[in-house]
Amino acid sequence: MEEFKNNPINTFELPKFEEVTLTKLHPKYLKVMLFNVALLYFILGVAASVAIYFIEELHPYWYAFSSVYITFLVITVFITRIKFKNRGFAFRTHDVIYRSGAIAINTTIIPYNRVQHVALHEGLISRALGLAAIEIFTAGGDSSDVKIPGLEKEHAEKIKLLLRGKLLNEEEPNESEL
Repeated sequence: MEEFKNNPINTFELPKFEEVTLTKLHPKYLKVMLFNVALLYFILGVAASVAIYFIEELHPYWYAFSSVYITFLVITVFITRIKFKNRGFAFRTHDVIYRSGAIAINTTIIPYNRVQHVALHEGLISRALGLAAIEIFTAGGDSSDVKIPGLEKEHAEKIKLLLRGKLLNEEEPNESEL
C-alpha cells in the first residue's frame, strides 16, 4: 500500500490564465450587438413618442425626454463597443476560457471533464451574417455556464465537434482542425 501524501502547492507558480492569448469574436458580431441596441431604443422611442403625443402634460418636457433618450443611447452604444472589445475565448488542452464584460470583466474557465452538453445556436441576424454561438453546459445547472457568440458558423461547428469529442472521450482532434 502506498503512503498517503498531501504536499502543499505553491499557488504563485500556477499557470496564469491572464497570459493566454484570447481569440476575439468575429467583427460582424458587433453589428448584431448594435442591431439589438437599435431595436431596443427604437421600441423605447416609439413608446415615449406615443406617450408624449397623447399626454398633454408631457408636451413641455419633449426636449428633456429627447436629451435623456439621446444621452442614454450614446452611452449604451459606447458600452456595447467596450463589451464587444473585451470578449474573447480560448480552447486549451484541458479547458475552455471565456472572458466578457464592460465595466467588470468576468472570466470563466471550464475544464472539459465538467462539460455535459454542447449546443450551437443561430439567431436571425447572426444567421444572416453567417455567425453562430456555442453554448456549453456543465453538471448541476439549469442554464449554460458559457455562451460564446460571434463565431463563424463553420468555426462554431468545429468547436462543437471538439467538445463532443472531449465528451465522448474520443481521440482528440488536432489543433490544425480549429
